[in-house]
Amino acid sequence: MNATTTAPTVTAPTAAAAAASTATGAAATVTASLALRTKLTPTAPVLRAATAALWRPDGLRQRYVRYLAAMHPLVRASVPLLVRAAERCAAERDDPAARRLAAYYLRHAEEERDHDVWLLDDLAAAGAGPAAVAHPIVVELAGAQYYRIEHEHPVALLGYIAVLEGNAPGPRLADRLAEVTGLPGGAFRTLREHAELDGGHLDDLYRVYDALAPSPARQTAVSVSALHTANLLTRLFLSLAEDNGGHP
Repeated sequence: MNATTTAPTVTAPTAAAAAASTATGAAATVTASLALRTKLTPTAPVLRAATAALWRPDGLRQRYVRYLAAMHPLVRASVPLLVRAAERCAAERDDPAARRLAAYYLRHAEEERDHDVWLLDDLAAAGAGPAAVAHPIVVELAGAQYYRIEHEHPVALLGYIAVLEGNAPGPRLADRLAEVTGLPGGAFRTLREHAELDGGHLDDLYRVYDALAPSPARQTAVSVSALHTANLLTRLFLSLAEDNGGHP
């Protein structure tokens, strides 16, 4: 899971999608994933503006290094979050959907394994190291998910993943940043890898989410988690875009 956008990929439902939703009769069928994308649509312009501030050319070399240092603990939290969510799902023995969700989380944990090492390598190539203390907004991003997994329902983690992977780096971002910053190509592995991986991961998430046929209450849990994540991610990017070392 990684979030570094040139333009958020969360989109409003298209006319074709709307037409498809009414194809079975007068009553429209809105899938859980379409409802989630629709709720996230208003967050896109705000997040896009924060991203533009983050990647503006002046001072970008130092800002990119701050970004890497902030993202490392966030990415490091990904696998433990997924594993814990799977464990909580497995405890729901009478819920077939929870078993399916647990399998997805474990599969995705393997896909995310060692991505934090990529960030350490990027930092080393940029002549830097990990932050001694995690950015407070990063702590809130990951910490909110632990709360939701333990005290609400582990399905809420889908909202977090949808936002992070729905705002994956664009395919040309790494090249543009390398050109502006003058940093070596080895400082951009994480951006390059996630530009290729996260689109497919997001499609997989939406397929799983729809297959769960979540209740309205669980859809609300996912949506609230996603909206909170989008707000925090925007705040993180704006904080890193400032010239005060990246902390509030």
